[in-house]
Amino acid sequence: MNAEHPFAQYVRILGKGPRLSRTLTEAESYEAARMIMAGEVEPVQLGAFLCLVRMTTETPEEMAGFTKAMRQAVAVAVPAETPRVDLDWPSYAGKKNRLPWFLLSALLLADNGIRVFMHGEDGHTVGRLYAADCLDALGVSVDQSLADAARHLEERNFAYMPLSRLSPRLHELMGLKPLIGLRNPFHSIVRELNPFGAACQIIGVAHPFYQPLHQSSGLLVGQPRQAVFKGDGGEAERRPEKPCEVAVINGNEAQTETWPPMREAPAPKDTYLRVERLTAVWNRTIADEAGEAAVIGTAAIALKALGRVTDQREALDLASTWWAARRRNGRNC
Repeated sequence: MNAEHPFAQYVRILGKGPRLSRTLTEAESYEAARMIMAGEVEPVQLGAFLCLVRMTTETPEEMAGFTKAMRQAVAVAVPAETPRVDLDWPSYAGKKNRLPWFLLSALLLADNGIRVFMHGEDGHTVGRLYAADCLDALGVSVDQSLADAARHLEERNFAYMPLSRLSPRLHELMGLKPLIGLRNPFHSIVRELNPFGAACQIIGVAHPFYQPLHQSSGLLVGQPRQAVFKGDGGEAERRPEKPCEVAVINGNEAQTETWPPMREAPAPKDTYLRVERLTAVWNRTIADEAGEAAVIGTAAIALKALGRVTDQREALDLASTWWAARRRNGRNC
């Protein structure tokens, strides 16, 4: 008789039936994800495991265990000498109906001394515009290594790296959706990657359910500061015409705060997502009231999450001041 594969126990725990199955503990989740990241799992096991977690929906303990294993796998490639990163900004959803104004928010923060590392997936859904599609037009190169990212963080306070270069294994796992037909937990977990160990994260989600999940997981992994909210298209970008509920971690405390609408009229959908509009708005060639409100509102949430201000009004005032004083600073925008 063949010996049972070490990973089989985790499939069994999740799939033994309605009475005997259960969710994984944090330690079990960590070991399962460690084996997945190390390639120690057979394809049939991986497919079964990912589908079972998707059916039961990951718990905070499972997400925390997965996150720890994922971070550990990526940490070995991070250069020993890296600058301190203030804000980790995952960007995995892409934009469909409006331009990615959040990119201007991130660059605005960087131009004012806040180091921002952004990471994301490129082009996995047809018809969406991703960060990497826009950054070249904004005069920002897409980094192909963590060493390049560290250098650019030092030089310009901003770096973006695609997941395919940051972690080919995670990129592979994210790419299983067309094969399996379902999202898998790594679509959520990758937002927790934070490879440079930034003290603060800003995370956009597509569904409100994931706000407390990321918040609870963040507490379990010891993330000092975090802001999670349902953003436009699933990105960390505020819809200024709507109230915005933000799940916050501040030290070891979890809070929820609501930001009131900044304007009444909803932003119109863009029939054509023209990247040049981002550059034109930054350069004051054209005005876009809704887009600029999204830039300021998103930057304000980040500023409060970072602890640079004490309240929402102060955050909005500071973000507005920085936006009014924006300049090229050597980039195309």
